Amino acid sequence: MRGAIVTGRPQQPRAQAVAIDGARITAVGSWADIAPLVGSRTKTLDLAGATVTPGLCDAHAHLVGLGLSLAIVDLRGAASIDEVIDRLRRDAPKTGWVLGRGWDQNLWPGQAMPTEAPLSAAFPDRPVWLRRVDGHAGWGNLALLRAAGLDAASAAPAGGEILRDDSGAPTGVLVDAAMDRVPVPSSSAEQVRDAVLAGQRQALACGLTGVHEMGIDAAEDQLYRELAASGELQLRVAAYATASWLDGDLLQRRPDPVSPGARYLLRGVKLYADGALGSRGAALLADYSDRAGHRGLMQVTPTQLLEACRACLRGGWQVATHAIGDAANRAVLDAYATAQREIGGRDRRLRIEHCQIVDPTDIRRFAQLGVVASMQPTHATSDMPWVPDRIGAARLAGAYAWRRFLNAGAALCFGSDFPVERTDVTHGLFAAITRQDAAGKPSGGWLPDQRLSLAESIDAFTKGAAYACHRESHLGVLVPGACADLTCFGAVLDEDDPRSIAAMPIAATIVDGVVAYRA
Repeated sequence: MRGAIVTGRPQQPRAQAVAIDGARITAVGSWADIAPLVGSRTKTLDLAGATVTPGLCDAHAHLVGLGLSLAIVDLRGAASIDEVIDRLRRDAPKTGWVLGRGWDQNLWPGQAMPTEAPLSAAFPDRPVWLRRVDGHAGWGNLALLRAAGLDAASAAPAGGEILRDDSGAPTGVLVDAAMDRVPVPSSSAEQVRDAVLAGQRQALACGLTGVHEMGIDAAEDQLYRELAASGELQLRVAAYATASWLDGDLLQRRPDPVSPGARYLLRGVKLYADGALGSRGAALLADYSDRAGHRGLMQVTPTQLLEACRACLRGGWQVATHAIGDAANRAVLDAYATAQREIGGRDRRLRIEHCQIVDPTDIRRFAQLGVVASMQPTHATSDMPWVPDRIGAARLAGAYAWRRFLNAGAALCFGSDFPVERTDVTHGLFAAITRQDAAGKPSGGWLPDQRLSLAESIDAFTKGAAYACHRESHLGVLVPGACADLTCFGAVLDEDDPRSIAAMPIAATIVDGVVAYRA
């Protein structure tokens, strides 16, 4: 293979060609170095005029969720409630529940949370359940509220909120833990299997050689093992068990040992500290600037969080905790510090997922504690139009602060959180180096001092992702002996022309030396 090779090695950052034998890289260097290795049966991939990088990995994704979302109504980008209704009428099945995901009230005139009224008018007899784009709120009609048994007398659960009108009746929007009241029909095992394979096809076509699957249950774990054993799992999947599995038999097991050739490994546990900023469920140290007296929703108490961390560390499990607000991030750092001090052990690589709003004084604690900051560049560019209204100017210093994390010496990995954001890793690279939306706004980028270089952004999707799941010995760099996982772009990645990166086609995706996708 030859092209503009980005190796990920500081000693040899660029090369012209890579030689692969079976599933491993055997040589990296100039074309003159590699050409003598080409034999009569060697397959060559000439990507002259294009860029090849180590295999890009989405370090926070939901592959099952992506596949399942392809079977429901996509509401992302809907600019009004009327557009939501139009999409539901056009795309929803004619019978049964009406399911959708992706609405965002911040895109609508007035930016107010919706009510059940327009959904009830359009679908008076069928339950309608629409998850917000971040997955931390849902919107339903009267039929849905009846199916969930919710009325004015219903109390919100801990860690959840039922939005209400002036009379105290539910408006139709449920936040975080309150969504658990909705009896959504379960997907069959066959539907979940099809969903994983559909999500995999999309991920490979977007240039991803691996994903970190955040929050799976025992049945999904078994499915992944079956797909890996049958050879149908072409991606590398590093999985994190859902927190509810801690109440089952998870702690009677041990994490899968890291093996270079493994396509699937269950290595950690995904915990939740708070909700999301868009639905005002992220836990903040001070009130929301646009909702006086409200500081978000912690999903667990400090004691519960610490006990879960202790249990995971005793069992050898890596912990990855969702924390978006500054109060939640501080609570997780405190729990990690205590659990690691009590239980000990080397190189735990505990993770915090999202780290969107962090008090600047807490950023250096990530490096001090060895905590991995797992962040998503496109969250910043999706959220930037309304974040200042949510948290005010003073807290922006710790908002989506990738550069501050790197400067503090913290380990950083990047993902997308798909299907919350789009799967295309090129969008993440573009967002990381510009902090602009698809139209190139704002000029110069939002909070531009937090932009990264192209090389730093690629590192976060490659070396950073490998380090975050203890696989840096064989993934994330192109060196002899490493796994032959490569992302091949259709043209040269040019930092001086970032708009071209956002629209860059993927030429090929290679996993273990096998072309898993080719344009």
